[in-house]
Amino acid sequence: MSSTERIAIIGSGLMGHGLAQIFALRGHKVRLYDIKQEFLDKAFADIKSNLEAFLKRGLVTQEAASSAPGLISGTLDLEEAAKDADFVVEAAPENMALKQDIFRQLDAFCPPKTVLASNTSVMSITEIASKAQKKDRIVGTHFWNPPHLIPLVEVVQTVDSSMESVNFTIDLLRRVGKYPVHCRKDVPGFIANRMQHALWREALYIVEQGIADAATVDEAVRLCFGLRLPQIGPLENADMVGLDLTMAIHDYILPHLCDSHTTSPLVREKVASGELGFKSGKGLQNWTSEEQAASRQGLRDYLLEITERGGCGTRRFGL
Repeated sequence: MSSTERIAIIGSGLMGHGLAQIFALRGHKVRLYDIKQEFLDKAFADIKSNLEAFLKRGLVTQEAASSAPGLISGTLDLEEAAKDADFVVEAAPENMALKQDIFRQLDAFCPPKTVLASNTSVMSITEIASKAQKKDRIVGTHFWNPPHLIPLVEVVQTVDSSMESVNFTIDLLRRVGKYPVHCRKDVPGFIANRMQHALWREALYIVEQGIADAATVDEAVRLCFGLRLPQIGPLENADMVGLDLTMAIHDYILPHLCDSHTTSPLVREKVASGELGFKSGKGLQNWTSEEQAASRQGLRDYLLEITERGGCGTRRFGL
């Protein structure tokens, strides 16, 4: 395939508009599909806002910021979006039946050479692909939110995925500036979410047991081992300190860590009480509207800053 493959993005919401932006900035023509024009209108407004932020920080040229939106066309017709695409990414809501139906239709609409990918964060790609006929061309591509700022994409291989489809996807993602990693087995949560939620489980357990409050737990992560993670991952760190020391520590501490296989009772209690976090202004902590806005803006500014300086260890990988 050429270096300017035709791309289709299915779903223009939280993730979809960022995905369209990624490919358009590298010169790919993108068709962005959604079920309502108002959703597409918001997506184009969000893309414009993202590009303005990029331009302000010198992350794109004026020419790129001006030309990228013109490479993206919106449509309310799924077949029109996908019929001549070389690569399709589904970014629909996390509903298994919906995703299965989308892939059943995409499998019928798209040429045999088209690679189809799902952006699900935890769902089985094998199950999502179950109603399609040509399962060998279906892979997972788990972009992280916000996709235009987070380098990593998990490329998930199922028992049916061909290596040709996997390798094509990895190559394409590299060419648009992402850092793809190969998840060799289609397991719940793939790679990074499994580790993220293991951390969340222990963090919630510490609060449940009265060891520390939620704000203190977050501070302990941000101001301690969290500072190291952009530069040195947990397994490199284990090798650095020595696996003999790692074994000694684990022999002592692992029996004391939370190993629950069910959702935290604290989370269930909060949800039952309507304390949902930002949505309700109260969750594990209390949040004013100003604090919520500051949190969201702070994260966005932080990610833009590390993108600008090539930080968080990305220079090690040529990003």
